[in-house]
Amino acid sequence: MKVRRAASWIQIWKELIFQAVCLLILMASLIALVALLADVYADGFSRLSWDFVTGFPSRFPHRAGILPALLGTIYIMLLTVLLAFPVGVGAAIYFEEYASVEHTRFSQLVEINIANLAAVPSIIYGLLGLAIFVRMLSLGQSLLAGALTLALLVLPVIIIASREALRAVPASLREASFALGATRWQTIRRQVLPLAFPGILTGTILALSRAIGETAPLITIGALTYVAFIPEGLFSPFTVLPIQIFNWISRPQAEFHANAAAAIGVLLPLLFLMNGGAIWLRNRFQKRLR
Repeated sequence: MKVRRAASWIQIWKELIFQAVCLLILMASLIALVALLADVYADGFSRLSWDFVTGFPSRFPHRAGILPALLGTIYIMLLTVLLAFPVGVGAAIYFEEYASVEHTRFSQLVEINIANLAAVPSIIYGLLGLAIFVRMLSLGQSLLAGALTLALLVLPVIIIASREALRAVPASLREASFALGATRWQTIRRQVLPLAFPGILTGTILALSRAIGETAPLITIGALTYVAFIPEGLFSPFTVLPIQIFNWISRPQAEFHANAAAAIGVLLPLLFLMNGGAIWLRNRFQKRLR
């Protein structure tokens, strides 16, 4: 009896120590994040203004703005989600609802490659986009070429996240739908997808959160570092906030470094707005399902 009590106390102390270590790691991460944000806003606070947001780039740091880069970021993110979301969700539905039943060698090979592509460095996608979209398809240094490149980058993540969301739907729900005479597609469209959509949406936003900060693939396909105009169409040259920040931070003048910090201060709220919108949509769909 005493041995059992001693063992239970040892187990309790191990759990408490583990929780304390996890809490310390979390607090250290949050403190580091807050310190970085405070440093960024301290350096760029003097440049944050409406004129900075609505202004155009300039060789004079006190006149420079981020409007072309900001609109380029918004446009390319919208194009990326329009290109990647249908393909990613469709591929996830096929692999999880159809290929899982057939178990063909082709589907297994594609699944392995998708899992491997999720870990490929982003610069490789930039080289792929340069070879296919810029040169082979002659799209040039355009918004469409950049969006297609980023769509390839986030596609494996969307597929994997969507498959996990579909897999979380109970199999008994599918069997009940089949028992009532519904076809497989009717079951997927009316029963499975509504339940899995919050998880699919969360995975998509996480993938886009990675894409919004990417610089290497867009520089590889030839995105401009200095754009003094607003993109007017799919085939217009463009720049994005990460490239604009990279351009300013690579200059020796301290004023341009302040501009880069201010641009980071604009990019972060945009990222938080995307994540907040995803959380709001997810909660709304979950309430509907209840």
